[in-house]
Amino acid sequence: MADSKKAELDMVKVTFVSSDGTRRAVDIAEGETAREAALFNDVPGIDGDCGGVCACATCHVFVDPAWIDKVGRLAEGGAEADLLQFAEGANEYSRLACQIPIEPLVEGLILHVPEQQY
Repeated sequence: MADSKKAELDMVKVTFVSSDGTRRAVDIAEGETAREAALFNDVPGIDGDCGGVCACATCHVFVDPAWIDKVGRLAEGGAEADLLQFAEGANEYSRLACQIPIEPLVEGLILHVPEQQY
């Protein structure tokens, strides 16, 4: 019983909002990434083709403005910024889901999925 209670405590809720406004709340284990939250829960619109190694931009999301300071803004000059410069519609809230670690601090995180990924 203690193990099942611990497992519940280690789960973090993340909500993905599709481009048409459909919301999908999922639970993901602490220590995973937002990319894994989407893929493990079949969230449409997140492909994550590179396997989570920050080598493509097919897990592009827009962090809800209310969450951007907790998640962190895109760091200039890194691999993530280099990839996102080619993502259609990228803006100041753009991040790659593979670069968003899931931790208790982001319980309730809201991520918006672009209409399409490239």
